[in-house]
Order: sequence, then structure tokens, then C-alpha cells
Amino acid sequence: MKKALMAATAGLAVAVGAAEAQTLRMGVGAQVTSTDPHFHNISPNNAFASMVFDNLIETDDRARVRPGLAESWRPVGEDVWEFRLRRGVKFHNGSDFTAEDVAFTLERIPTVVNSPGSFRTYTQAITGVEIVDDYTIRFRTNGPAPVLPNDIAMVPMLDRQTHQGATTEDFNAGRATIGTGPYRMTMHRAGERIELQRNDAYWAGRPQWQTIDYRMITNDASRTAAILAGDVDFIDQVPTTDVERLRHTPRVSLSEIDSMRFIYFAMDHMRDGPSPFITDNDGRPLDRNPLKDVRVRRALSLAIDRAAIVSRIMEGAAAATVQVMPEGAFGYAPDLTVPAADAEAARRLLAEAGYPNGFRITLHGPNDRYPNDGRIAQAVGQMWTRIGIRTQVEVAPFASFVARASRQEFSTFLVSWGSSTGEPLAALRSVAATYDRQRGTGSVNRGRYSNPEFDTALQAASRELNDPRRDVMLQEATRILVRDQGIIPTHLQKNIWAMRQGFAHTPRVDERTRAQDVRAVTP
Repeated sequence: MKKALMAATAGLAVAVGAAEAQTLRMGVGAQVTSTDPHFHNISPNNAFASMVFDNLIETDDRARVRPGLAESWRPVGEDVWEFRLRRGVKFHNGSDFTAEDVAFTLERIPTVVNSPGSFRTYTQAITGVEIVDDYTIRFRTNGPAPVLPNDIAMVPMLDRQTHQGATTEDFNAGRATIGTGPYRMTMHRAGERIELQRNDAYWAGRPQWQTIDYRMITNDASRTAAILAGDVDFIDQVPTTDVERLRHTPRVSLSEIDSMRFIYFAMDHMRDGPSPFITDNDGRPLDRNPLKDVRVRRALSLAIDRAAIVSRIMEGAAAATVQVMPEGAFGYAPDLTVPAADAEAARRLLAEAGYPNGFRITLHGPNDRYPNDGRIAQAVGQMWTRIGIRTQVEVAPFASFVARASRQEFSTFLVSWGSSTGEPLAALRSVAATYDRQRGTGSVNRGRYSNPEFDTALQAASRELNDPRRDVMLQEATRILVRDQGIIPTHLQKNIWAMRQGFAHTPRVDERTRAQDVRAVTP
């Protein structure tokens, strides 16, 4: 018995030591376009940032807020929020975290050069900052701001001393990629690989993994092959075509959860005259932009067979939708049901709008960012062609696609938004509110949709302190957007990860793939 106890104790010590020293090899399906945590507000960048940087408020796996670098927060007036900061937190280079760093972070966000998706969407309500002392800070807002904690939970904190004057290039080169988070970056090969080292002095406790090998494997087949071959321990964005095979593969397990990411088609609302990728059937530019006519936009939406996308392309790993939130979530409008595809009704709408013979259009999209994104674009292109809008589809790697989309180069294109805050205000404010860089609205409204009625309804909802009333108001704002077909949502994704035996994972509705959510377990 003594020998058995000694052996068990030794085995436990080896297992614990291995768990603390082990390298976690992660294969992710989307590129990190920048390691500057304020440059581009997209999920892959935010997931990476959450391993290196911390926020005042964090969110759990269900998008519920919890303390982070701020231990507590409370409204101290109709337009003032007070945050009390955690003491003893240090940046990777030894600098102390104080209220000065919070103030600096908020100052920096609107100054980030060439940001294709600004974090100003989360700070636009803040009109002033008051440093009470080193560990107390107050934010003055432009009226009541009931979801400010949810918004602030999306903003990574930087160090004034370290990051004053630091450029996005400084972050990408690793010189400025210094946070308070559980890991620090030691190598960055853009678009390919990032290496991270454990922050042994992390304020929330010593992280399990000593090193992280973070590989960007954007090809679906290659990502699946990597987990099956044991080249990586963990992958995200499991291809829908491989889900059942991996589900029944020994020594591989899946982690799944319904997400708050909706896929939608954006359209050119900016140009009254010719739109760059729309012509008549003979290839001549049209004098007026047909997408400015709501009947054309409704025809495009009615032509889409959402049920077929969910069942045939997403293979059930999605839910059809016409709005930004899943059923049962805050702000979800239950009366906005998903219409059946109706090609005949779509043709009638086109004829009423003056296009009985349709026209030609090019649909753009990424082919390596979302599950089946290229295939979805091709399918929708065929659906639009059936109603007389002859559609050519052009897809490209996300990095090049999003740069062009952010310059308003396209007529219509496939994009998405993940509601990481757990409520619809951030999504509606970012993708559909009128673009205003100064106010921070429409930060990823790349089609430049603008509807004063929608803006007014959304602004009123954003200032409503009573949760049930705000819920009703957000539903009404959503109805305005759907009625006007400012964007064309198709489905909400399901998040699926896969891992080798000996690993476990806590899935997140915000789809972030983070080392701190993966843990070693006894096989």
C-alpha cells in the first residue's frame, strides 16, 4: 500500500508538473489582422487580445459581466459611472496599473490611424473622464448610459507610460504588445503564427499553460487534418462537413454552444448614382443605384432560402434569422419570423421598382473567415440570379476583402457581427446606425446605411435605464431596420471546437478562442 501511495503521489506530481509546463498548440480558423488591441474590432483580434490584455470588466462564457481590472462599478449620478480599480496589478514590463492608464486608453481609441473597425463604438457615450485617485475613476456620459459596463467590457486597457505614442506597427512588431493579461507575446509572424509565454505574476493567478503555440490555419481541411494528425491539440471553427466524423473519432472530443454571431449581407446605401458593381444586363452602368430602393432590398431578402442555407450548407450548425439576436435574448423581437423564400414575390417587387428584367451585380465576400462563407456567398448568388438579378460572386481572403469593404468599394457583400456584449445595442449601433466617426456610431457600417427613424429609436433605447422598457425599445428599433431591410441577415452560427484526448474546453457564446478556456484533464 505504501508503494502504491508513493507511486500515485509521484504520478500526480508528474501530471501537475506537466500541466503547468505544457505547451498548448492551438489551430485557429481566422487570421489575427493586428496585435494592436484597438486597431480592428473583430473577433479573432479580440480573442488574441484577451490573452495578452485585460479589460476593466470581463465577460464569462455566457457574455455576463464580471469584475476584471475594476473590482466594482456603480452609477453615481444620472450621467456618471464610477469604477474602483484593482490594486497591485502590473503590466508585463513591471509598470503599475492605475487610473491614469484607463484615462489614456480612452484617449487613444479615437486616434488609432486607419482603423477598419473602431472601438469608439464602445466609448461613444463617454464625454469626460475624472481621475478621483490612483484607483478610482469616473466617466461622465452624454445622458444616461445603462449598458456602459457591457461596452467597457470590450475595451482592452493599455499603459500610458509604455504606449504613449505607440503605433499599430509597434504592436505588430512586438515592441508594444505589453498588457496585464495571463500571457505575453514573444513572437508574431503576421497571418501565420503567434507564440505566447505565461505571465507568472498574473494578478488572477498563475495560468496553467507555460507556452502557447497559436497557429492561424484558415484552410478548413488543413485545420481538421492538423487535429487528427496530432499536430495541434485544439482547433476552432470545426468545418460543418467534419463535425459528425470528429464526433465519432476516438481521442477527439467537441465543445459546442449556440453563438450570438449573425451573418448578413450589406449593401451600398451610399451612392445615389452608379454603384461600382451593378450594371444593366448588357454590362452598362446604371444611372441610379437600385439598392437605394427598399423594394429591391426586400426582393433580395425574399430570394434567399435561409432554411436551405442552414440545412444544406451549415448542415444544421446554425439557425435562420432576420434579426441580430437569437431567440430569447434581450432585444429579440418574437414577431419577426423568418420568411420562406419566395422568388415570385421577389420578381414582382423588382418589377414594381422598375427592374422587370433585373440587372447584373457582383457579390463579394471572404472565403476564410466564417464557416462556409465562400459557399454561402455562392449559394446566395444563385438564389439572386433565379429572380433575374444575374449575380457574379467574388470571394477573397478576409484580410484583403475587409480592407476593400471598409473603403466602401463594393455594391453588396457578406459580413457578420458577434454580439459579445450579450445585448443588441452594440450590434445595432455598429452595423446599422448612421456612420459618424466623431460620435462613434456606424463603426462597421460599411454600406453606409442611414435611416433617421432608426437612429432616433436606437438613441432613445440607449438612454433608457429601465431594462424591460429598453428591451421593448430595442425590439422596435430592430423592426424598423428589418422593415427597411437596411441589412439582410441570414443565420446565426453555432460555435464548435475540437480537441485531443486529455484536454477540456469551456465554450463561449462570443466564440472567442482563448488559451485560458482550455485545460488539461486526466485521460
